[in-house]
Amino acid sequence: MHSFEQLSGQFATYFNQPHFPETPATLYEPNVYFLQMGGKRVRPVLCLMGNELFEDISPNAWNVANAVELFHNFTLIHDDIMDKAPLRRGFQTIHTKYGESTAILSGDVMLVAAYEQLNKIQPAFLPQILQLFNTTAREVCEGQQLDMDFETQESVALDAYLHMIELKTSVLIAASLKMGAILGGAGERNQQLIYEFGRKLGLAFQVQDDYLDAFGDPLKFGKQVGGDILANKKTFLLIHALETAQGAQLTELHRLLQTNEPGKVEKVLQLFRDCKVDDWALQLKNKFLDEAFAHLEDIAVLARRKEPLKELAHFLVQREY
Repeated sequence: MHSFEQLSGQFATYFNQPHFPETPATLYEPNVYFLQMGGKRVRPVLCLMGNELFEDISPNAWNVANAVELFHNFTLIHDDIMDKAPLRRGFQTIHTKYGESTAILSGDVMLVAAYEQLNKIQPAFLPQILQLFNTTAREVCEGQQLDMDFETQESVALDAYLHMIELKTSVLIAASLKMGAILGGAGERNQQLIYEFGRKLGLAFQVQDDYLDAFGDPLKFGKQVGGDILANKKTFLLIHALETAQGAQLTELHRLLQTNEPGKVEKVLQLFRDCKVDDWALQLKNKFLDEAFAHLEDIAVLARRKEPLKELAHFLVQREY
């Protein structure tokens, strides 16, 4: 069994190959530039870990991992356009550097490259993998649309936000694990259990992400905290605060959401603390993590084979950056 760090290094070497032709350079060079930005590569490595949970890692799993990473980068390119984001991982985004029209086409061809990777797996696996991949791709798009819809809504229910996060974040984590398991010969029950493990892990991951943006250490988090607050972004924290604040607290929170006055972040954070949103978020994260581990525990393989996934799960939801 390999740790996440070991597989991450192996995948980085494997993924560092030409994915696109040389011409027209105006189409393909932006994608080469974007992929060279790097990233955690969590999702493709989860595909490899899902595969190794049941057998030695197969060539099919490397191809699907490639497809997952290419698909994820396709979504990032288009997300940056929709968000009008100038930077990604400290680099200029494609639409900023090369123009919006080129960025749209580059994202499209990134998706095509993902399907080319899927087409390399053994034909016996292709129908099931392709169906799961397509379902997941559609759900990620639905989640992105819901996220954009929420920007114009005055309030969002927690259940609605959870559904959006499941679609936008959790399903790709879950599907990456499940596709690896399918390629490893897992039975249907084990496939569903590892999918549910990934789904709950994705929710815990997002709670931690929202928490760090508000309460993280800027030196460890790598950026100034409070970005979500300044953008009035719907997060686990804000939604719960709006649901629990009363009287003067609620009035002040609504007022702060209508302004960008100096000290806004500090004032909202104090309201979060007064409403004990920080404690609630940590409890919610641990709830999702416990549910994820319960699903992992039920998978019918030797306990020692699950250890790398347990270690990764703990890291993802307890990270400080």
